[in-house]
Formats: sequence, C-alpha cells, structure tokens
Amino acid sequence: MKLNNLPLAHQIETPKVLKKAISANRALANLNGVARIIPNSAILINSLVLQEAKDSSAIENIITTHDELYRANLDIESVTNEAKEVQNYKEALLRGFALVKDTKLLLKKHIVEIQAVLEQNDAGVRKQSGTNLKNSLTGEVIYTPPQDYETIQELLTNLENYINEPNDIDPLVNMAIIHHQFESIHPFYDGNGRTGRIINILYLILKDLLDIPVLYLSRYIITHKADYYRLLSDVSFNDGLNEWILFMLRGVEEIARETIQTIKSIETLMNETKNIIIEQKPKIYSKDLLEALFYHPYTKKAFIVEHLKISRPTVTNYLNELENIGILSSKKIGKEIFYIHTKLFDLFKDM
Repeated sequence: MKLNNLPLAHQIETPKVLKKAISANRALANLNGVARIIPNSAILINSLVLQEAKDSSAIENIITTHDELYRANLDIESVTNEAKEVQNYKEALLRGFALVKDTKLLLKKHIVEIQAVLEQNDAGVRKQSGTNLKNSLTGEVIYTPPQDYETIQELLTNLENYINEPNDIDPLVNMAIIHHQFESIHPFYDGNGRTGRIINILYLILKDLLDIPVLYLSRYIITHKADYYRLLSDVSFNDGLNEWILFMLRGVEEIARETIQTIKSIETLMNETKNIIIEQKPKIYSKDLLEALFYHPYTKKAFIVEHLKISRPTVTNYLNELENIGILSSKKIGKEIFYIHTKLFDLFKDM
C-alpha cells in the first residue's frame, strides 16, 4: 500500500470530530493555566518528563520501577539497562523541547537528532529494506512501511512541511494525523513509537497550546493499548481515520484532566512541606530549599550544594534536620548517601 502525502484529500473535521476537539482543547487550555500555579516550571518538567519516559518505554515493553528510574536519573551505578533506556527517553524529550523553543520549528533534522539521543546511536533514517510490522502473537505481517530510502526521505520532508506550515485544521486533529503519518513512515530501525510520542508533545508546544511539556499520552495508550494499535492499522487499511482522531482527542482530554489533578497534588504537598519546615525548623527554611526538594524524589548533598550555593556542612545539617522531621529518609547506595522525599516518591508511584 502506497503511503500518501499530507494534507489528506478527504474530509477530516466531521461534526463528531469538531465537537470532541472543542472539549479536548478546553481541557488542554485548563491544564496550561493550572501548570502556571507551580512558579518554578522545572519542577513540573522534571517530575512529569520522568513519568512519561517510564510510561512511553513501557509501551515498548521496556519496564522499570520508579526506584530504578530515579536512581538512573542521579547517575547512580548499578542501575538496570531498562532504567538507562528510560533515562535516554527523558534526555531525548528535553533535547527536542530545547530545539523547538530555540528555533520555533520542528524539522526533519530535529527528529533525527531526537531519535539518536533516544537510541544512543547515529544509525539515522533506514537505508536497508526488510522492515515490517508483525502481529506479536501470530507473526503475521500486518503492515509494511515504505522500504526505499529516497521515498522515506521524501515522506519525511512532506511531514516536516505539514508540521511547520500553517493550515486551517484544528491543531489537536493535526497532532493525531501527524502521529499516524510518522508511525506509518516508520523511518528508523528502532525507536519509532517513542520518537512519535515525543513529536506529539513537541507539536503542542510548537503550536502554543502548551508552554512546557506537561501533557503525555503514553499513560492513556498503555490503558488502551489494543485500541491504539488496532486503530493505527484501521487507518492504514480500512479508512478508519475519524475513529483514530477521536481516540487521540479523547486521550488529550482525559490525560489533561488527570494531569491537572497531579499538579494540584504537587502544589498541595509543596504547601504542606513548607508549613512543616516553617513550624518545626524555621531557621533552615527558604524558597530555594523547598523547590530543591521537589525537583526529584531522590536527592544528594552535592545536588543541594550546587542548587543553593551553600557549603557542604550546611547542606548536611539541612538534610539531617529534614530527616529528623520526617520529610526525607536517607538511604546508602554504594558509597554515597541519598535522601528520598518519601511523600513525593509516593505521589508519583501511585500515578
């Protein structure tokens, strides 16, 4: 089956699609507003990017625990290969975010760079034929993507133009179309699914629907994994485009609402933590210290020294005091002591 260039020739925005797009856009706008209640955006970016990295990798059966993931994020030795792969996803997503913010574009070369960070190699766009997608249970070939290198490059150039040139289609509808087109091109030997899910969030930022990367559909896809792959296939073979778009719009709306609750939970925990420190250890409280405790569920002395620009003995005293009042718990891993923000860890573990 020959893959068509974008834009698509037939009707996309049916009344049903338009109705769902309105509610999905409203939920996304609410999320973008709520995200601003956390004054330091790095707190949300760090927290939610790690969760997305874990979920998106899980779709590809790269499974890791929160504990392994947080340890990998602090470069602790003896972490699993799976945790390292999830960490690579986080780095790829943040690289893409920086590129989009800097250039106000999402180009083919950016997508290749994102995939290279993700896979930790420079294999680039497929040059060899033979790639096909199979049913994992039966081994039956269910889709054969474009095989010729020049064809793949031409399709990627067309996709690049579609992503960056304005059109009259709702951006969330476009996101669904772009995601399907990218997965159908399947331009890389590995990492196509994860790269495609990174493109989703970068496109929303490119179109100014989000200020920072806080909406991730991987959790929705995990919950509806069979439908996700069935609808991808239906679009290719049965012209099921409307159902695919509706599926993606429902995901945006559902995850936007869930993420709003997550952000509010972080805000509540920050306020509770602030009050505990002020009431029990007022001499050590500062806004910078509070924020440092929320960058990551695991922390260590060197991180706090760097963040607060204070001496190591002072940081040691702060961390010991915070452990004494139950905010942190210490854990020796190898030769180093790490401090776990227990309630923050539990908040993300329950997501």
